[in-house]
Amino acid sequence: VQLQASGGGLVQAGGSLRLSCAASGRTFSNYLMGWFRQAPGKEREFVAAVSRSGSTTYYTDSVKARFTISRDNAKSTVYLQMNSLEPADTAVYSCAAQRWGSTWSASYDYEYWGQGTLVTVSS
Repeated sequence: VQLQASGGGLVQAGGSLRLSCAASGRTFSNYLMGWFRQAPGKEREFVAAVSRSGSTTYYTDSVKARFTISRDNAKSTVYLQMNSLEPADTAVYSCAAQRWGSTWSASYDYEYWGQGTLVTVSS
C-alpha cells in the first residue's frame, strides 16, 4: 500500500485543519488506518485509528473531542479533522495502514507508512 498524506500547514491556536491520506496499490478496505505524529525532539505517538469499515474509532486522550478520524473506502482515503488546535499539536503527522496487527495504537503493528505532513500551531 502506498500512502500519501496532505493537508498540513500553519494555523493559529484554536484553528482547524483537515489532513487527508490517499492510499493506492491494495484493497483499502482491508486495512485498519491510523494517524501518528512526531513533535521535534520527541518520540512518535499514536493519535487516532479507524476500523476497516469506518464504524469504530479510537483516540489518544489528548485529542479526544477535538480530532475526528474518518475514512471513505470508495475514495481510498482516510481523514483527520483537527479542531481547537493547540501549540502542543505541532508535529509531523503520518498516516499508516495495518492488515494483521493486534493493537490499534502500537506503531510496530502498522506495516505501511506515508511520508508525513507538517502541522504547525502558533500561539
